[in-house]
Amino acid sequence: MQANWMIGTDEFNVAQEDGHLPTTLAAGRAPGESGVSLVSLRFNGGMHLSATLQHHLIVFQTAPHARFECRMADRMLSHVPPLESLAICPAGIDCAADAQGSVDAILVAVDPGRLVLSAAEKSAAEARLIERLSGSDEHLLALARTLASESSDGYPNGPSYWNAAADNFIDGLVAHHTSGLETRPRGMLSKDVLKRLRDYIVAHLDEPIEVATLVKLAGRSPFHFSRVFTRSVGISPHRYIVHLRLQHAISLVRDGRSSLAEIAARTGFADQSHLSRWAKRVYGVPLTRLAT
Repeated sequence: MQANWMIGTDEFNVAQEDGHLPTTLAAGRAPGESGVSLVSLRFNGGMHLSATLQHHLIVFQTAPHARFECRMADRMLSHVPPLESLAICPAGIDCAADAQGSVDAILVAVDPGRLVLSAAEKSAAEARLIERLSGSDEHLLALARTLASESSDGYPNGPSYWNAAADNFIDGLVAHHTSGLETRPRGMLSKDVLKRLRDYIVAHLDEPIEVATLVKLAGRSPFHFSRVFTRSVGISPHRYIVHLRLQHAISLVRDGRSSLAEIAARTGFADQSHLSRWAKRVYGVPLTRLAT
């Protein structure tokens, strides 16, 4: 018997040897828009997992040794991976894993848009997540364990700590588990265009920024611009402007020389309340909590 299981908004099938659901050791995500969700599961006697997900899925086997039959699309691997191994299934790929023996696993789901945004900020907008049936990454595993511990304990260090670890997890994926494309795909903005748009937004954060102006800078038609921009950066033009405004607002809060009202004016928010609402929505905590 298999049962449907959820990580964030994604659904997949899981079962242990007796057909029952595995034991949940930790699950969830902190308030905010980190784009990362997590579940830590214990499968008794055997494991089955299968899904075609909208999010990237990173699976860590944390204990004990077991024989795995793994599949991603048309690729298959039968092996006994070392402890603390990982598998990476990019969004949209049909994946499955069966194990003979008990398994503890941490499953991390990552919003593809957040991965694209992280890549774009590192001038690697054309990076694509690499499929991995087996591998290792001690840094990512340590972050996954931190996220699992925080989730199981009710986020004792607060949402900002959890979200920072989630951001580091995504950055680690971009740095070590993506590959660049030899040619830029159609419908993507070039690095030069993305830099020109970012530079313009940063230079005009304290002013109203019209998407029509960005369209002209990009040399694209208004009809296609928003779609192409979102594909290249991971979020819409409006959300990207908000993202850069919030980044600068945080740096000003940490600088400590301006009031929140002054910071709101300098970063293009309507007022202090407008800035505070966006900070709470994106980071899960008031802006002043991000000062450290």
